[in-house]
Amino acid sequence: MRIIGLAGWSGSGKTTLLTKLIPRIVARGLTVSTIKHAHHSFDLDQPGKDSHTHRLAGATEVLVGSGNRWAIIHELRGEDEPTLIDLLQRASPVDLVLVEGYKAERHPKLEVYRSSNGKPLLHPEDPAIVAIASDVALANARVPVVDLNDIEGIVEILLRHAAPIGSVVSPAGRLARKSH
Repeated sequence: MRIIGLAGWSGSGKTTLLTKLIPRIVARGLTVSTIKHAHHSFDLDQPGKDSHTHRLAGATEVLVGSGNRWAIIHELRGEDEPTLIDLLQRASPVDLVLVEGYKAERHPKLEVYRSSNGKPLLHPEDPAIVAIASDVALANARVPVVDLNDIEGIVEILLRHAAPIGSVVSPAGRLARKSH
């Protein structure tokens, strides 16, 4: 498995970009999974469904399976938030894991930058950023810059810079701190 992330401020278009990238990568015959960091509480379950009722009754994990998909909903119930490495260790093997968020982690990342967002670039402070997808030219960038609408160019960057999981995860199960 290889890993690369998309990092950027809220509103930069990470999710929109991912929805354009994933089909192009899959069309190349690769299997893809995503890991998304949520800064807020979220719920995949719906009130009134049996799985929701099981969880509210106190179940730590609820597994739901059908002929089309299966899911595990795990309630933390006071436990610490899982780290990126915790989630990676639970993921099924695929060719490429695309991580949205987790911008403080040290896996290779593509920065998604939108000038209208009014936020500063992340790449000057993050040596793990390998390139920037931007809606404006960035003459002073220390990494390659690609147009935010150049989907094929972005796919090439992601595939070129995606790192094997073992190179970014230390034997102790932590994200390795790599200097670039």
